[in-house]
Amino acid sequence: MIEQLNQLDHQAFLGINQGLANPFFDWIMPLLRNRFFWIPLYFFLIVFLARHYKKFGWICIIFLLITFAISDFVSASMIKPIFERLRPCNEIGFREEIRSLVHCGSGFSFPSSHATNHFAIGVFLIVVFSHRWKPITILALGWAFSISFAQVYVGVHFPVDVTVGALLGSLVGYVVGSTFLTLYMKQIWNTGS
Repeated sequence: MIEQLNQLDHQAFLGINQGLANPFFDWIMPLLRNRFFWIPLYFFLIVFLARHYKKFGWICIIFLLITFAISDFVSASMIKPIFERLRPCNEIGFREEIRSLVHCGSGFSFPSSHATNHFAIGVFLIVVFSHRWKPITILALGWAFSISFAQVYVGVHFPVDVTVGALLGSLVGYVVGSTFLTLYMKQIWNTGS
């Protein structure tokens, strides 16, 4: 059963990595998964939250950092060492078949920390802001999905790696976002401000 799932995962990987290959994706996908590409967005988010929401915004920023720290720690430091799954670009006998568009890291593949972290942040923002601004759901999920998809396209993760990362990150984002709202609303209720 596990071997069959592994074969399906490899086939799905090749379908994305090779089957969807085109010059535009070859240009955009490495950018989407590059952490430096998103610095302007992160900067904008911090400034926007701090200026527009004041105290609520600063507390939200702190909880966003907590969300990132938890998701990254769980995926990279707890789960990856247990499974020790090689990246597609490091798997002997398979790496020769793939198109590797970025440097292949030496770390393990399962789950994808990129997917875990970005879905955690995205779902946190959805939980906290979807009642105020409906488009956040499509934007946050589209953002996290595009980064996760890029991980497979460039050759550093299998589809199962990013799928499990997305589920794990969504759970972390939901729990931390719900906790944030509960604590913040309780504080407002108790202080009357």
